Amino acid sequence: MTDADHYYHVDGEIVPASEATVSVDDRGFRYGDAAFETMRAYGGTVFAWERHFERLESTCDALSLAHGLTEADLRERIDATLAANDLADAYVRLSITRGIQPGKLTPQPEVDPMVVVYAKPLPRGGLEGESVWVEPATVRSIETRRVPDEAIPAGAKTHNYLNGILARAELRESGAGNENEDGVAADEALMCDLEGAVAEGATSNLFFVRDGALHTPTTDGDVLPGITREIVLELAAENGIPTQEGRYDLADVLEADEAFLTNRTWELRPIAALDGRTIGGGPVTERLSWLYDERVERVCYSSS
Repeated sequence: MTDADHYYHVDGEIVPASEATVSVDDRGFRYGDAAFETMRAYGGTVFAWERHFERLESTCDALSLAHGLTEADLRERIDATLAANDLADAYVRLSITRGIQPGKLTPQPEVDPMVVVYAKPLPRGGLEGESVWVEPATVRSIETRRVPDEAIPAGAKTHNYLNGILARAELRESGAGNENEDGVAADEALMCDLEGAVAEGATSNLFFVRDGALHTPTTDGDVLPGITREIVLELAAENGIPTQEGRYDLADVLEADEAFLTNRTWELRPIAALDGRTIGGGPVTERLSWLYDERVERVCYSSS
């Protein structure tokens, strides 16, 4: 798909990519004063849409952004964007900004929101699909710390993504001269919280396996409650895989039998190595990946 035949949904209208613009006075541009969700459509169905909408509303509540849009309205804009681009299997991003307001930093209670929907093609998912990633992830721990929940709510997905950008920038700079054939030193940066406990990747949640049990950093800390993360924990519980959410040191992950990352685009991606230490996937990772694919197949592709 090229820009010439790519369409966005901007401020209530489908427009070509060349006309997809927002004002420089928009607060989402000026301050990162906006909420967003990244989703995947499989076979034309937005997977776990209700969960995404609930998290979007939670982010807007955290921002005191009373946008006044209904769930049906937002879903209609997503469906229209997919249709305009003739996409069934796609990456979908929905953003709601506070729009343009008088004054400077202090937000006003009355909101005329700017809503933007973007979609791009991804491979088919489910049992007959293929991964968007080619190889398991190479991961490095970094010095950049996760912003504490007391400063910015960890569960809020806002346009201010500076923490993740700094993490990826550090990853790039620290690996200079050691890039792979794709020009990157590692696929993901692993961040800790201010106390040194492992938190999450720049754009992913972390899982690891020890002695057959699945572990993941607790969302009671500075960890985004990822929806893919949530579904993986549900699948584990439904299939008798013991799980534990807690606070872990980097050494706990380095000593793992298996490890993987989750986000909406990657789904489940095994960690090939962390800080040069080989880990890889394994039977628990493979089983959960199959269970995830099976759920996508049943929910999104099955005609029954």
